[in-house]
Amino acid sequence: MGLGRTDIWQTGIINRPLPDIIRAGTLDSMPVTWLPDPGSFRFLADPFGIWHEDRLYLFAEAYDYRVKVGRIDVFVLDRTLRILSHRPVLVEPWHLSYPVIMRDTDGSFLMMPESGASGTQRLYRATDFPFHWKAVENCVFPGALIDASPLFHDGRWWLFYTPWNEAARPRIDTLHVAWAERISGPWHPHPGNPVRRDIHSARPGGTPVVMEDGTIILPTQDCARTYGGAITPLAITTLTTSTFAAHPLAALTAPPAWRPATDGLHTLSAAGPVTLVDAKHTSRSVIRRAGVDIGRMTRELMQRSRRY
Repeated sequence: MGLGRTDIWQTGIINRPLPDIIRAGTLDSMPVTWLPDPGSFRFLADPFGIWHEDRLYLFAEAYDYRVKVGRIDVFVLDRTLRILSHRPVLVEPWHLSYPVIMRDTDGSFLMMPESGASGTQRLYRATDFPFHWKAVENCVFPGALIDASPLFHDGRWWLFYTPWNEAARPRIDTLHVAWAERISGPWHPHPGNPVRRDIHSARPGGTPVVMEDGTIILPTQDCARTYGGAITPLAITTLTTSTFAAHPLAALTAPPAWRPATDGLHTLSAAGPVTLVDAKHTSRSVIRRAGVDIGRMTRELMQRSRRY
């Protein structure tokens, strides 16, 4: 991101299931219900959702450039997509994003947010859904992961991800796969890793879905032009513990009707009858961004001085 360039993401809901969007191959003519603007130099991104008792529970990264550490918020919506409540649900000392939400085999709710800044991948179980979560102990993941996207398929769990600390590689062009019998692991890295290197279609960007013909579609990020510039659906035609084959479909971009959020698109997430997206506009206000950064650094210096 260049001097003064600030990505501001906004999260929306499309009233169409994700497989319909994949078949259409475009987001044009698909109206979006946008979540409220959280305010200047703040954004909501990486939406994931699940329906429960006729309510949509939408989890997203809430980020403030004044803090620069993401937390996870939940929005509770009814069938008309009216917001009933909204509050933070997971705050850690490290950055959190990409809050994948799912049900375990026993029916409990699990969240797998990106938590690589802590040095490992973490898994949380709801103790009081959707507001209270506790880390699951003794998980065995293949290191710290970026945008880990799980899928239960053919009797086992699969995990698509970008490694957090792969030497000499950017974090936007590499896809790895692992498999496990249980969501908590132990996870076994695929022998073909990295199964894909491509800045257009490697880093995960949403929920994998299985189409009617058995093809697995993994939304991936196209970062060739800009970070999160578009979503490339990756069609995975072979997935076993020893083999992998895939090819990209045509990229999906934010349509003109989404202005000003037409500078990027980096999440496409299935939630039953709806699909969750985020899109960005890029602020180029050098002076305003400088004011935000100076304010943050001043607060950090004051906090440090109080410790000594």
